[in-house]
Amino acid sequence: MKYLLDLDNWPRKDHFNFFKQFEEPFFGVTVTIDCTKAYNKAKEDGISFFLYYLHKSLAAANTVEAFRYRIKGNEVLVYDELHASPTINRPDGSFGFAYMDFHNDFETFYDEAQKETERVQNSKGLVPAVSGENVIHFSSIPWINFTSLSHARSFSFNDCIPKISFGKMTDTNGVKTMPVSVHVHHALMDGYHVGQFIERFQQLMDESEVKQEEVLKM
Repeated sequence: MKYLLDLDNWPRKDHFNFFKQFEEPFFGVTVTIDCTKAYNKAKEDGISFFLYYLHKSLAAANTVEAFRYRIKGNEVLVYDELHASPTINRPDGSFGFAYMDFHNDFETFYDEAQKETERVQNSKGLVPAVSGENVIHFSSIPWINFTSLSHARSFSFNDCIPKISFGKMTDTNGVKTMPVSVHVHHALMDGYHVGQFIERFQQLMDESEVKQEEVLKM
């Protein structure tokens, strides 16, 4: 489901009209996330750490309304829910695109995401996923502890979908951290909104499954 944002009563109307004219309207930040508790829980439960933090990040993005905005001409659509369009790495060094529905219930998400992961890993080529606009573009670069990141862009394509990338997890005296890059369209949000996402993502990485429901209601 989606609806049109009331631009006339949106405090960012001038920001929208200003930044949507830019040839490169995306801005990005790279932050470090403490994933000690999340990693330990994933290993304790015998589940994929990638799918675990992917679900946490998608849940966090869904709590920030600005991440659910999409540009349609001179209007802004607001989607009720976001899903995942991640890259899936293959043993041969290539990757393919995937699509995963979001579910608040992690077990449901995990079961479906595992099937999609296996499907892409057992295929060849990019396997374009027909996912629509109400997604987050995710990518994982688990070999690099990066401090900044840029994305390949086709400027002739009017893209406004947020892009979140995860880097290599490192361990320093028992504290596990991971770089996370967030790129978003400046006509739709500012650093304030990215900060909201980062804060909620960290909260979810630190919380139990029971407490996660409380964070999602924020």
